[in-house]
Amino acid sequence: MTTLSNETGSAEQLRDSLADRLLDQGAIRTDAVEAAFRAVAREHFLPGVPLEAAYADNPTYTKADGSGTQISAASQPAIVALMLEQLAAQPGERIFEAGAGTGVNAAYLGHIVGAGGHVVTVDVDEDLVDSARKHLADAGVGNVEAVLGDGAVGHAAGAPYSRVIATVGASEMPTAWLRQVEPSGRIVLPLRLRGAASRTIAFERGAGGWVSVDDQLAVFMPLRGSMDDARRTVALTREGDVTLQVHKDQHGAVDGEALLGVLDGGRHEAWTGVTIPAGTTYEYQDLWLALTLPNSLMRMSVTGTARERGVHPMFGWGAMATVDAGSLAYLTLRPGEPDDQGRRTYETGVIGHGPAGAALADLVAEEIRAWDAGFRGRTLRFELPDAPADSAPESGRFVLARPHHPITVVWE
Repeated sequence: MTTLSNETGSAEQLRDSLADRLLDQGAIRTDAVEAAFRAVAREHFLPGVPLEAAYADNPTYTKADGSGTQISAASQPAIVALMLEQLAAQPGERIFEAGAGTGVNAAYLGHIVGAGGHVVTVDVDEDLVDSARKHLADAGVGNVEAVLGDGAVGHAAGAPYSRVIATVGASEMPTAWLRQVEPSGRIVLPLRLRGAASRTIAFERGAGGWVSVDDQLAVFMPLRGSMDDARRTVALTREGDVTLQVHKDQHGAVDGEALLGVLDGGRHEAWTGVTIPAGTTYEYQDLWLALTLPNSLMRMSVTGTARERGVHPMFGWGAMATVDAGSLAYLTLRPGEPDDQGRRTYETGVIGHGPAGAALADLVAEEIRAWDAGFRGRTLRFELPDAPADSAPESGRFVLARPHHPITVVWE
């Protein structure tokens, strides 16, 4: 009995500690989301995971495919809180969630909508749905229904929904969700825009289509099923210590054989003169590059052994990169001059390798300078217009082709 009591007390303390941290970070902004994080016992949804890990602000991977690629996880709590705030669910509402996973996100939603509300959570894998049902039952959650199915087609039997949310990434808004949500409803979707550029976007219906009311940087595992957004990994070194994550809209542009060993040749450095204060996000610079570069951006992961051999990525994990046939360019940085407020800054640079590496690095540097001169500091708007729209990149308007619902990105 003593051990059980101590474990329970520890879980409650860890639950409150996590909520406190997310409040301090600004991930939790409302009483409803705070109350959900203090109430839902994550340990019921992560059996076998140490309590400290269950309440850490990190994703917890729960399932891999036959190749070892992770395909399901309990998302990072900060991202979960951020998306719950974007959804802004209210007591008594009906919610559709694509991506049941462990069931913990649905449990948070169930707490927010209360006894008068209802949550339908769908997953494509029967074992995940079964385990989510068990976890929800163990946690005493009675207003969440876990359903086996293809998240992209929604769940018509439970429609209409007040709000729709996805815990998996997609490259297009599913038509079924637009049909199954109420006209006054909201949809929150981690949307992969182009290449490696993704944002979780809250959409509401406007006069001429669906328009963003909030957007945040976030990357999720891809949706699986009828609208799967597959990606693959390409090695740049024979040691496998530098890799590119290639998305399906980039497959034709990436020649893995031609790129293998590209880092062994000469390098070209292109410095931009663009500086960013320490601790400031690079997300808008990266989004601009993803939209403007011919082959967009992809994530280049780099290990310590590769750095020791002379690879100099922007961050410890690696850097954003782009390719052109057998050539590569990736982002780097170096200390810059203090800004007007005396803050440390870093200058963005580009390192190119391969036959066209110099030209590619210069192109990336040119686009960074264009973003800095004309679009840095502007706000963003995302649209799913009813009528066809025209691109005007020179004024910051991009139309991203999709089979059913093209996406318009506007730098206002």
